[in-house]
Amino acid sequence: MNFIVAVILGIVEGLTEFIPVSSTGHMILTAKLLGYDDSTPEMKTFMIVIQLGAILAISWVYRERIIRLLGLSKEPVPVFRNQIPPRRLDLLHVILGIAPALAVGFFFRDFIKSLFSPQTVLWALLAGGIFMIAAEWFFKNKAQVTAKDMDQLTHRQALMIGLYQCISVLWPGFSRSGSTIAGGMFSGASYKASADFSFLIAIPIMFAVSGYEMLDSYRYFTIDTIGLFAVGFIVSFIVAYIVVMAFLKSIQKIQLRHFAYYRFLLAALFWTFIMR
Repeated sequence: MNFIVAVILGIVEGLTEFIPVSSTGHMILTAKLLGYDDSTPEMKTFMIVIQLGAILAISWVYRERIIRLLGLSKEPVPVFRNQIPPRRLDLLHVILGIAPALAVGFFFRDFIKSLFSPQTVLWALLAGGIFMIAAEWFFKNKAQVTAKDMDQLTHRQALMIGLYQCISVLWPGFSRSGSTIAGGMFSGASYKASADFSFLIAIPIMFAVSGYEMLDSYRYFTIDTIGLFAVGFIVSFIVAYIVVMAFLKSIQKIQLRHFAYYRFLLAALFWTFIMR
């Protein structure tokens, strides 16, 4: 690997980690097109490092929310006279949103790793796209909207989103954000509320997964690789931050089905360059 490749992969990771297009699929396809084997220990370690860059970016975007959830904010508690205080997101929402996926990932880790293959990702891209189109149709035609923003989510909705997230854990390439955003819409949360909560719960999950994987990979940090890892990390951080901010600002313009159509295109590229 050279610095140009590190920059390219960092850009791809930052672009795709938090939007529902499958970062796994993009990284496999990009490595293949660049002529690199993404299964080598060094490449796997590099992937973990640039993923950490993306996680820190999303952590910075939601830093005020995180501080408030941890009880570290000095923001005064509002007083309501003769009124029921409005719902606010709390730590229990986050726990319910991440617990199912962490449990599945822990108990089925080896089984999940055995599922990683181009064929699995190809079908996940197609299935995930159909799932997102179905969620958008359901939300517009059948759903009773009970949460217009993240603070209006119920604990039941948080748990439902967490359960839907398990699909992406068990099926590489399905997309974590795709399953959670679509799952939120199936449970009656708005597109924006689902996306916000999806991004927020990505932080503890990805830190846990990346940290665990790093325990097996730290020995690959050498004089020869540290510079490449640093470049990929920084590029991933910057790009992920820009992408998430742009996505949240244009969320009403870019519907979920648009990402689904893109996934179908990516599946066609997979079929052309990976499967054949």
